[in-house]
Amino acid sequence: MFQGIELFGDRHKKLRTAFSCGSPELDRYLKQQARQDIDRRACAVYVLLSDDERIAGFYTLTQDNIAADDIPQETIRQLNLPRYDRIGATLLGRLARDIAFKGQGVGELLLVDALKRSLQMSRHIASAAVIVDAKDSNAHRFYRGFGFIPFPESKDRLFLPMATIQQLYPEI
Repeated sequence: MFQGIELFGDRHKKLRTAFSCGSPELDRYLKQQARQDIDRRACAVYVLLSDDERIAGFYTLTQDNIAADDIPQETIRQLNLPRYDRIGATLLGRLARDIAFKGQGVGELLLVDALKRSLQMSRHIASAAVIVDAKDSNAHRFYRGFGFIPFPESKDRLFLPMATIQQLYPEI
């Protein structure tokens, strides 16, 4: 059903024109801006290919940080996060699946891959959490279902500590 998830590259340029997730903003991003962001090293774009050579979904990763003031001190202690002014993190900036693959677990597959990849990379470039910005209530529920924690001052911004991801994937 799916070939796998790989970095967006030249072979995907023609494939992206057929992508449609129902969000004009995300469709436009993949079709017009993703390549530029990659070239500028603004983010890494990963695509899931179907067996019939379609882009079933994509996500982006980039480095970010969390202001320590944005997280209650009790949460920092509970999660054993570093006590710095800014805490290194990985931003899962965009995640979308083509509407043709709705109900096939593509969003979940993309998220799991992003979390695993973020955990692996945190060994090379320090990152204490994965951050997401939920674009709507459905996305918010989706991320909450995976254990993401809302920032107290922002209902749309959530994070998942790397220690939690490590517990989910101890083999990494």
